[in-house]
Amino acid sequence: MIVLFVDHASGLGGAERSLLLLLAHLDRAVVQPELATVGGPVADAAVALGVPVHHVAMPRLRRSATVGVDVWHGANALADVAQRRGAGLIHANTVRAALYSAVAARIAGIPWLWHMRDFWLSETEPSHGGLDGMLKRLLGRSALRVVANSRAVAAHLPTASTVIHNGIDLATFDPSQEGCAFRQQWAIPPDAPLVGMVGRLRPWKGQDQFLRMGARVAARRPDARFVIVGGNPLHEEANRYTKELRRLAESVGLRDRLTFTGQLDDVRPALAAMQLMVHAGQPEPFGLVTVEAMAMAKPVVAFRHGATPELIEDGISGLLAAPNDGGALARHVLALLNDDAQRERLGRAARARAERYFDIERTVREMEALYPQILEKKQ
Repeated sequence: MIVLFVDHASGLGGAERSLLLLLAHLDRAVVQPELATVGGPVADAAVALGVPVHHVAMPRLRRSATVGVDVWHGANALADVAQRRGAGLIHANTVRAALYSAVAARIAGIPWLWHMRDFWLSETEPSHGGLDGMLKRLLGRSALRVVANSRAVAAHLPTASTVIHNGIDLATFDPSQEGCAFRQQWAIPPDAPLVGMVGRLRPWKGQDQFLRMGARVAARRPDARFVIVGGNPLHEEANRYTKELRRLAESVGLRDRLTFTGQLDDVRPALAAMQLMVHAGQPEPFGLVTVEAMAMAKPVVAFRHGATPELIEDGISGLLAAPNDGGALARHVLALLNDDAQRERLGRAARARAERYFDIERTVREMEALYPQILEKKQ
């Protein structure tokens, strides 16, 4: 069966990284994947995997004066690809891709699956929740199956969905990896306790909360160092946010204890160098980097909201704090920095949990089992 995957992004976000892992591990005897996308790193990575790629324009729709025209042209192009390639199913990987895919599936007369990876149709909570709910309902009714990447995301959907957690390639994460080279590259003392955060530089990701937490920790552990890994080259406003973070670091006294690495193609050396990782942002629909840290046997300290409690068992494979309680977050970090045995115990449990629940092979098998069900429902 040929499945035409659709993704609108030109950059590699969490949804795209998850998609590429899915494409890489699908059993070609069961599914032949092809990808329709706008080009860029996602297309290049798919080509490297041997996946046929079709370039289709899918312009942004928000605040566009030509929404109807854009959707019609993009959907017709998608339908043409699906029909020419004999696709039995369209698999929409993102929200914008879902809007184009819904129309394309109707034109081509083939079923489509909506893979919902966010709480809302926009990046952050919309000001018009009623419109968001209405559009979700329309998309959910149009798709023959909706897949949510967490129970937290499923709870935001007005229609029924199947929960399939994202997975990672555990074989590529080695908990014994040393972080010496990373520390040397960024002039971080080899014996300094290192607390890190990994994620795109966006306000909702919570780097500002991380810095305020870091100031509390540093007051009790002057030897501690902090690192923020991530960038956001596709968003011009990220430069403004980075400047705001640097000013905040100065004001809370972390300037000489903090490293900004910018965007890294491979975060594993950074994770290997850390004693633990912190997630200090708003609710995450999943949090792929949290699972990656767990796979490196690093305990994660995070707020108890969004999908995070689905990933971390509090007190067993990590530590969770009440939402937006920066003081509790700092106390958890200090507790782990001051107790090597507890930190190592939680790290081992985190790796075991990643192996049990978040292996990409499990994700792929669950997804492959859905495809025949969708085709049977169509018939």
